[in-house]
Amino acid sequence: MQLIRFGAPGAEKPGIIDANGQRRDVSAFGQDYDEAFFGADGLSRLQQWLRDHLTDCPIVDENERLGPPVCRPSKIVCVGLNYAQHAKESGMDVPKEPVLFFKATTAICGPNDDLIIPKGSKKTDWEVELAVVIGKEASYVSEEAAMDYVAGYMLHNDYSERTFQLERGGQWVKGKSCDTFAPIGPALVTKEEVADPHNLRLWLKLNGEMMQDSNTSDMVFKIPHLVHYISQYMRLLPGDIISTGTPFGVGLGLNPPLYLKNGDAVELGIEKLGMSRQRAIAYENIAK
Repeated sequence: MQLIRFGAPGAEKPGIIDANGQRRDVSAFGQDYDEAFFGADGLSRLQQWLRDHLTDCPIVDENERLGPPVCRPSKIVCVGLNYAQHAKESGMDVPKEPVLFFKATTAICGPNDDLIIPKGSKKTDWEVELAVVIGKEASYVSEEAAMDYVAGYMLHNDYSERTFQLERGGQWVKGKSCDTFAPIGPALVTKEEVADPHNLRLWLKLNGEMMQDSNTSDMVFKIPHLVHYISQYMRLLPGDIISTGTPFGVGLGLNPPLYLKNGDAVELGIEKLGMSRQRAIAYENIAK
């Protein structure tokens, strides 16, 4: 099953992409894709409801804006340096344990929404990532049972402002959490549709030029270990997002480094999870 949310920002409605690739409005189901939905076995209930009601669900116009596929999760937990070649290009050692940091949920936006380059930014960077959505409350989960707590997967562009992240002291969170720095989707693809999440091509283009082209098989720490590891330190709630790191090819790692500027177009995708596109707009150029 593929879950989408569509409509104006802040007023999105729940939908699905059916077997024929059509977007359908499932508002009649009566629940958005939030913590309560996932925590009350919403995926199974929705699937059962669709057996009787799919043909009654209105088709959504293909030009309708797509919003984030999940409704404001309690947290986004990100994993840093989880691809060996990315650690190398960043001038850092491959970590012995997962490097964790948070990204504010206010950074979340739709998959094709504009990227706002923050006020005063000189080093806004791109990072294509596989995001994991938690399906039920997870605390002190074993690695063997970890996949039972996964609802599905999404495409995520973990935008980063490198000056804020690396040169201003403190933790990474302030370089990761600017508005529009977490476009997710187009869809949440449930785990039964992805046979092996550790063998998916992921890629990113800047203005048509391929910058990142790798495979999730190169992750240092795999999804079961990440769910297990993170759950030792915090309770994961239904709908929470774990972003599993980016491969090599970010702007920081180029020689010389390259960062986003007003008017740039970023396209990215992950096999089975779809594609997204963001246009970069400098904060100063936003229509007031």
